[in-house]
Amino acid sequence: MDAFKLLTRSTNFKSAAQTKAKSTARLPSTGKAANPQLFRTAAGEKLESAQNQKKRKRAAAAVEEADEHDTPDLDFFQSSKRSSAAKTEVSESAQSVQEQTTEQDDRSDEEDEMDEVERRTILNSHKIKVTDLRDIDDIPSQIAPETESKKQKKTKKKQKKDEPSVLSKKELKRARRLYPQPLTSFKELRARYKISSRLAENVADQGFTVPTEVQLGTLPLLLGGLSGSSKSAEEPDLLVVAPTGSGKTLSFMIPVINKIVRHHHSSQSDEHGILSIVVAPTKELASQIVNEGRKLVAGTGVKITLMKKGMRVVERSDDDEKEADVLDENSDVSDSEDEEEGEGEEDAEKVKTPSKKIPITKSDILVTTPLQLVNALSEHQTKPLAQLPLVRSLILDEADVLLDPLFREQTLSIWRSCIHPDLRVSLWSATMGSNIDDLIRSTIKERRVEMGLPSAIQDPLIRLVVGLKDSAIPNIEHKLVYAATEQGKLLGLRQLLHPAAASASDVRLRPPFLIFTQTIPRAIALHSELKYDIPAEAGGSSRIAVLHSDLSDTQRSEIMRDFRKGEIWILVTTDLLARGVDFRGINGVVNYDIPNSAAVYVHRVGRTGRAGRTGGIAVTYYTKEDIPYVKSIANIIDVSEKLRGDGSEKSIQKWLLDSLPDLSKKDKKELKKHGVRARQVSKQVDKNGKDGDGKGARGMRISTKSGFERRMENRRKGAIEASRKRKANSSAHAGGDSDKESWNGLDD
Repeated sequence: MDAFKLLTRSTNFKSAAQTKAKSTARLPSTGKAANPQLFRTAAGEKLESAQNQKKRKRAAAAVEEADEHDTPDLDFFQSSKRSSAAKTEVSESAQSVQEQTTEQDDRSDEEDEMDEVERRTILNSHKIKVTDLRDIDDIPSQIAPETESKKQKKTKKKQKKDEPSVLSKKELKRARRLYPQPLTSFKELRARYKISSRLAENVADQGFTVPTEVQLGTLPLLLGGLSGSSKSAEEPDLLVVAPTGSGKTLSFMIPVINKIVRHHHSSQSDEHGILSIVVAPTKELASQIVNEGRKLVAGTGVKITLMKKGMRVVERSDDDEKEADVLDENSDVSDSEDEEEGEGEEDAEKVKTPSKKIPITKSDILVTTPLQLVNALSEHQTKPLAQLPLVRSLILDEADVLLDPLFREQTLSIWRSCIHPDLRVSLWSATMGSNIDDLIRSTIKERRVEMGLPSAIQDPLIRLVVGLKDSAIPNIEHKLVYAATEQGKLLGLRQLLHPAAASASDVRLRPPFLIFTQTIPRAIALHSELKYDIPAEAGGSSRIAVLHSDLSDTQRSEIMRDFRKGEIWILVTTDLLARGVDFRGINGVVNYDIPNSAAVYVHRVGRTGRAGRTGGIAVTYYTKEDIPYVKSIANIIDVSEKLRGDGSEKSIQKWLLDSLPDLSKKDKKELKKHGVRARQVSKQVDKNGKDGDGKGARGMRISTKSGFERRMENRRKGAIEASRKRKANSSAHAGGDSDKESWNGLDD
């Protein structure tokens, strides 16, 4: 018997090393993701690898042919002058060979278009579904020839009798399905779609090689139209539903920048002004889009600008302005003039003079929030909305929020102000309700009727969905934790901050991570409660911060900068950061308060696991008051775990899904508007004026202090305040008495 084996039987060196490597590798903040694609099957990989092999063989054959025929004979026993001439000849021939090979690659990329079977295989393998949303009568017959042939085979008898055929729901869906040319590599952007060479270099400099699913499907549509060729480009209106962190910003920025570069080089280059508008719901997301766009526009001559307060984006030409001041056509009347009307001509002139000095923004791409642009176009809603005649691209990022009742009127007014006949609209989000489709179709039709444009048959409206609609990304781990009370949630959160103390819990969450609350007061209260939980040697209270909309723009930008730099580890926030903001090193998300809807949950947890990274954790706490609202979140977690398909143990059991109550439509609307009522109302009071559940606001308070401690604190504060009042009153009385005593009347 081997003595070494006997001695080392209880020691497993390999497993320990593996677990250590696994624990470090599974953190999403450790580095870039190896594979940014979330959905990929073996069939799609085989097709893509086969195409890449064809291209490599073609390039190798071209190089061999050039070496055989074009390489000049060299004489090594000759003068130095001749040898240098030979060298230049060789370099010129090599350069010509390289040019020839690139030309051949370009031609081959144009010629080697996939047939419908290959396109369908690749799109299905990446779970990409493309649908034409137009009426079935408006769809050209050449789009889906195969579906028509199948239908003819199945209904030969009916066609012989000349009976009118009515399409079933399945046949209607089949007729609407499209299979455009997918983008298998970023190199095709230059070879097939002829984008700007400088733009292609900027994309390569960012390190992008393999497109994600949303880029694989949308870039060919926006650059080459439904035909898949840039020569006969027919850019559609596009509605995109793709998971969070899948690269949607790059998908809409590349086509917009390329479109503007072409416009600058065309005969219409005399037109200067805003050509594209990107609308985002928050300032943080708008700032992020501008930062990403500036990396792509470097050296292209395209300018991208973030909308700020006080900017002028259009030159007004109202009749009343012309009559009032013919000499100054660029005068900009601010809203403060209307407020100070009637106070005098001097004050009015003081208000006018600074606005005249503000120049019109000279930018090609304007990134803005809805309210800022509407205020700029209507001069703070004091005048009719100005028109944007040059805008050819309108992009709505997080479109479901922008078309929500909160922002809908502002977004639609921006849409109507873009009066160019060739305007194209694209809407992007990770969640999109079915009512958005109908709203977009009706808005497009109304706009065309108002502008007197012809029928919308020539303008396709395409919807592209990646994965399952309105589902969370499958590469993160979800945990749904019952905490019973607010104190239980706070205890569970402290266990996440100190994982050594959480022996019974299997959740291990390392900073940096985000904590979401329902309201701003709760975020502030939670921040003050956790402020000193991080030890001083690790940075103390400077490692945790709170971010909400009541802070100034400067404070918000400073907190965001410090969080990105890693100086802040834990960020307590509201749904302000739930959408679109990209933090590539986030290890997890904590839903301290449950989200107002399933869509908000999808966006919140999407702050981790960006760009295909694995290892992110999403922890959601719920209490007794939250039980009626948990089922929609549990369903999303269940679907996400099914999409993962790795055979791991499910966190949501079937018995839990069956036991959770269903929520009515009315309750869903109330939850979406107000959140959980118990946390929204300051105090719960019944008809008799007493606390309804015996706890009231005390039950919803974020604190670890008992009621007795708080009562004693309040008594102490009340006593201090009362003594201050007594002192103030006594000093006032003393002052009054001294005055009375000192007054002796007038001396004779």
